[in-house]
Amino acid sequence: MHIGRFVFAQVIDFIPDREFRRIVAQYGGEYKTSRFSCWDQLLCMCFAQLTFRESLRDIEDCLRPRGEQLYHLGLRGSIARSTLADANATRDWRIYKDLALLLIARARKLYADQVLSVDVEGAVYAIDSTTIDLCLAIFPWARFRKKKGAVKVHTLLDLHGPIPVLVHVTDGRIHDVNWLDALVFEPRAFYLLDRGYVDFARLWRIECAAAFFVTRAKSNLQFYCCCSHPVVLGSGVVCDQIIRLTVAASKKSYPGKLRRIVFVDPETDKTLVFLTNNFDLSALEIALLYKARWQIELFFKWLKQHLRIKVFFGREPNAVKTQLWCAIAIYTLLLIIRKKLALEVSIHTILTVLSVNVFEQVAIHELFTNFELTDHNAAISNQLTFNY
Repeated sequence: MHIGRFVFAQVIDFIPDREFRRIVAQYGGEYKTSRFSCWDQLLCMCFAQLTFRESLRDIEDCLRPRGEQLYHLGLRGSIARSTLADANATRDWRIYKDLALLLIARARKLYADQVLSVDVEGAVYAIDSTTIDLCLAIFPWARFRKKKGAVKVHTLLDLHGPIPVLVHVTDGRIHDVNWLDALVFEPRAFYLLDRGYVDFARLWRIECAAAFFVTRAKSNLQFYCCCSHPVVLGSGVVCDQIIRLTVAASKKSYPGKLRRIVFVDPETDKTLVFLTNNFDLSALEIALLYKARWQIELFFKWLKQHLRIKVFFGREPNAVKTQLWCAIAIYTLLLIIRKKLALEVSIHTILTVLSVNVFEQVAIHELFTNFELTDHNAAISNQLTFNY
């Protein structure tokens, strides 16, 4: 058995430290700092995410008793909650954003060949946002409602992974559709959006960028049908039409043709109406492609359930953004570890196993050797059964 470096130190090896130090120098992150470096801050935040810490005191109580072991974890500075609180509040959050984007770029290369449910030439992205509730008394800068605070995390998710390509944190009052103005659309790429993003002027920008979108039509859509295509009975597709908008303002914003597909989901028996500017894929492929958008909902759910982004270690906007970007960096790091070590388990399992083994001196891959999930509900072979 390998007896050597701590598991936590091996996880941190997947973070490019040289590039991180260049990022720190770019933003002057260690100006007038001698004891607690940005690297130490990053390791503390990574430790908090990996081991499910709930507060600065929690982080301090777990690390300080380790004494000399901290050096072997990669930490050089002393651990104090006040020092970490000051670092989170004052050091530029863009340091950790750029680190996360660097990890994201590496992860996308590793997952570029992952197959989706629909085979398309370009990239496939899902666009959505999630709201994280905050206490308005503690976070007065994050006003959302009259008596409620929140931040909104706008995300562009590459479904090959899935990997968050772009993340933008705003206060809760910013409408989702406004974020589309900041995006640069890739030619031949597909963008999957829900009805909250239906704005014909912005959809026309996607069309002008030679990209494709798939979204759901609103119930008050007014149009006239140019032609209808035949549909396959039993496929769930009710109609496949080429349409033009009739309302003057909408027609001015989107002067081109659209494709309208009515699909009845066989699982839920729910009728869904899709709008797209792609005329090449079959109607069923468009429906399946939009179904893949659900991965972004699962991504948000995973982040909120398994990483620390609902309880924050600081009250300042800088501290909140630092913690959010560290969480995204850890999520991406888990994806990289799974691919680099060729692990067959989910990233939730990887996170769970690492969380209870960070101070073990064993190679990471050995933690998952002959790793099998047992069904605790399965009947034991020699156990009598009751007849009800």
